[in-house]
Amino acid sequence: MDSALIYLGGFILTVGDIFMKQWSENNNWYTFMYGMLTWIVALLCLAFSFKSKNIAISSLIFTLSNVVTLTLLSWLYYKEPLTLVQVVGMGFGVFAIIFLE
Repeated sequence: MDSALIYLGGFILTVGDIFMKQWSENNNWYTFMYGMLTWIVALLCLAFSFKSKNIAISSLIFTLSNVVTLTLLSWLYYKEPLTLVQVVGMGFGVFAIIFLE
């Protein structure tokens, strides 16, 4: 359950990042507020995971799950190109998550 909370938080953080990307493009105040509230919910998931998991491991998995999902989403949705270094980095990130779990 604790790991699921961390991954959920990482995914929610990605949603917040998307709101902030949209805000940066259209400067809509509501989009900014949705992004901030989404980030707060994501950080609450991370904070509650600290009750039963190592803080360093929780934070690393949270961040890596965010980076991996955000990279894939930016490639699929925003059509931003991925470099070989980014793909290798994502592979290391996935390997690190597997290794830490």
